Amino acid sequence: MSHFVDEPNFAFLHELADLAGDIVMPMFRMPIAIENKESVGFDPVTDADKDAERHMRKAILARYPDDGILGEEFDAENLEAEGLWVLDPIDGTRAFISGLPTWGTLIGYRHLSGTQLGMMSQPFTGERYFGNGTNSFYKGPDGERSISTRKCPELSGATLFTTAPDIFNAEELLAFQRVEQSVRLSRYGVDCYAYCMVALGMADLVIEASLKPVDIAPLIPIIEGAGGIVTNWQGQSAFDGGQVVASGDADLHEKALALLGAKA
Repeated sequence: MSHFVDEPNFAFLHELADLAGDIVMPMFRMPIAIENKESVGFDPVTDADKDAERHMRKAILARYPDDGILGEEFDAENLEAEGLWVLDPIDGTRAFISGLPTWGTLIGYRHLSGTQLGMMSQPFTGERYFGNGTNSFYKGPDGERSISTRKCPELSGATLFTTAPDIFNAEELLAFQRVEQSVRLSRYGVDCYAYCMVALGMADLVIEASLKPVDIAPLIPIIEGAGGIVTNWQGQSAFDGGQVVASGDADLHEKALALLGAKA
């Protein structure tokens, strides 16, 4: 027997963000155990990551039992569902374990009907960035307001973010450097905050590679809702991660794609 279930909205994303924040914050800047998920290299995970995702999953399935969930720390569930939740409890675990408040909880939702929602919550600073692909908003210590990207059609005036050079392979790094050498300012190491700064109109470009869907999917509705654009390096959907470009200006985006695709 079918039953009515309300459609997900920003209010529920705020509930999930509250839940994750209550779990994560007592462990931030505290001595906690750190596991390495990689046999080669370093991909840290903590109890904060795991506990926050576990509780968000439980809350989602209690409200939307037919939906699917793709998360960072646990196996995917029901990926063929019409509604899909994408969760990264701590995007920027390296920052988290270093005591830097540039990590965030990422919560995304996509329905086959076209509905999309995304949120980045930073509970230490009390900031949230959220959008639905049409409109985007900021809520934080200085109030709540709609946000939009800024015009910046030329690379020579742009501020560029990436996480770190080691996220690129050798060929990708050369491509990134072609863009980096053309911009006014480049900054490293702010994880999901970089994308939110593009949505806020404080930066212009983010170029990354080796991303998982959970790293980018929740951020797409925020940037697009603020008037920006997010694609892979070939100009196609970035939902599945990999090589990603996010821009606040469509003309700038095309120029960045051209340099990324240029032959050495």
